[in-house]
Amino acid sequence: MTDGSVMSNNADTAREAAEKFRATFESIRNQIGHMMVGQEDVIEGVLTSLFAGGHVLLEGVPGLGKTMLIRSLGEAVDLDFSRIQFTPDMMPADIQGTQLLVETEGGGHELKFQEGPLIANLVLADEINRATPKTQSALLEAMQERQVTTGRRTIKLDEPYCVMATQNPVEQEGTYPLPEAQLDRFLMKLVVGYPSEADYAEIVDRTTGNAEIKIEKASNGPEVLALRSVVRSVPVPEHAKTYAIRLVIGTQPHSEYASKLVNENVALGSSPRGVQSLLLCAKVKALMARRFSVSIDDLRAVAHAALRHRVMINFQGQSDGVRPDAVIDSVLAAVQPPHGA
Repeated sequence: MTDGSVMSNNADTAREAAEKFRATFESIRNQIGHMMVGQEDVIEGVLTSLFAGGHVLLEGVPGLGKTMLIRSLGEAVDLDFSRIQFTPDMMPADIQGTQLLVETEGGGHELKFQEGPLIANLVLADEINRATPKTQSALLEAMQERQVTTGRRTIKLDEPYCVMATQNPVEQEGTYPLPEAQLDRFLMKLVVGYPSEADYAEIVDRTTGNAEIKIEKASNGPEVLALRSVVRSVPVPEHAKTYAIRLVIGTQPHSEYASKLVNENVALGSSPRGVQSLLLCAKVKALMARRFSVSIDDLRAVAHAALRHRVMINFQGQSDGVRPDAVIDSVLAAVQPPHGA
């Protein structure tokens, strides 16, 4: 076989894999759309996190469908799904699992481990900021290490494993802001906004009538894992990688690429995980645009979702009402693509 034939076969294989990815992505999105009205960017972000192999944090006021969205995803993909409603009195054992004394057939007793809701494939962590730091640390281990440790027992979590958390942006009594280390473990932070006027009309029609909405299975765990490999195989040109690195450095105060807004209003910028998130999300964006290579536009399109939770505003910025999205805007304006891009 000639080198040209090998290259052609590789290109054909990549094209087929990319088409399979797009078809599955769209199929799941369509199923979720049977339940959800509007919020296309949020739905795309949630699916991006699933296929990129990361966790996602959804922030929005109550009643915007955050929980419904993730529940719909759990119905559209054949995964072991669980939901945790966090409360301030919840302990780590409530989500990890615990040893129970059970009666055996012979009338004796034995200790048996009962798994908690954290042991699943897709975990909905509802109102995550109502959990105490002790419980949040148990969740952090599962998110980062893909394992649960209870007593002397360590349980490896099956892949795919994805935590999709919701939180209210308005701090209320009984909430505990997520520590920076935990925020950094989320691949993306998505802001769920209010529906449009047209969306309100559709929401009312769907939720006040007799029509039964049914979501069909559009994918499964093994397929998600296979498509994650497709995402990771998307090449990143050197100029795109350089641009992603410079964007992250641009969020760090007094760095070479920092804007005036960053220097004056940011206490901490993004960690290297920000670059990883930018590139993984941009790979999904490229595939959905029928390209098998990451572009500068892909990186700019995902910058806010990948970096907004990794920027800590200092006291001066908080006093002036500076928001992380405004910081990201200034970084995108200040950091220019490398020459030749």
